[in-house]
Amino acid sequence: MDGLLTRKLRQDGLKLRKLKSSDASASTIAASKEAMLQDVIRIVTLCLGPPPPADEKFTWEFYDSAHKLKTVSLTPREFAASAEVTKFVSLTNDPRNDYMRLLTVSNLGNVWNGCPVSYINVDSIVLKEACVAQLRKGLPIFFGSDVGQQSDSRKGIMDTDLIDYELGFNVKLNLSKAERLLTGESQMTHAMVLTAVHLDKDNKPVRWRVENSWSDAAGVGGYFVMSDKWMDEFCYQAVIDKAVLGKEVREVLKQEAKVLPLWDPMGALA
Repeated sequence: MDGLLTRKLRQDGLKLRKLKSSDASASTIAASKEAMLQDVIRIVTLCLGPPPPADEKFTWEFYDSAHKLKTVSLTPREFAASAEVTKFVSLTNDPRNDYMRLLTVSNLGNVWNGCPVSYINVDSIVLKEACVAQLRKGLPIFFGSDVGQQSDSRKGIMDTDLIDYELGFNVKLNLSKAERLLTGESQMTHAMVLTAVHLDKDNKPVRWRVENSWSDAAGVGGYFVMSDKWMDEFCYQAVIDKAVLGKEVREVLKQEAKVLPLWDPMGALA
């Protein structure tokens, strides 16, 4: 379904560009977009079934942390209201841009009339302190990273010392995090969940436990171990409860966001 939708949207995007360049009227372009959206709705409905009406209850079944089956019956509106997504913000670590700066990416949002997608850019120390604080509250953390760098999906290890290219090939690969972003060598490629952290006697993180979505055949029962140095180099985003952030970080949300171009790697995962 994802591949089909991507192909369809790319095709429709080219058609809309041609309409715009041919000086088609606004009503003609709007009608074309409406027809294209109907195609998208048809594809999604045939694949997943029709969405429930906004005020009609649906049943959601899931297993809680104690592996007990839970059932919830509520309307889509009630579900949206209970999610409390406004409590959370995205922190990012992008050394190309100033820290304590609000960032966004051009044309990143994909929800009509939805809130703009924005990031608070912080250094890696602030990002990790926020992650530790949220884990102490018992809340897991959605995070975005470049999972293909120095990682072994079979063993479930992510570590900057995993492969020694210098020893094997006598070459130095010492691009900084900013340089990797600038050259397209790295970007956010995958979202996973932080579920625990190992702290040393000074309460500094040593390694992190990561829950992945590649089934329990990957890693150890679906879990990976990530070194703290790997997090510094290849973690770019973490979704954090505003309650664990200091006032200075929360104040960044009042800034007018710096708009990055639509091809920027900070928009790769959204």
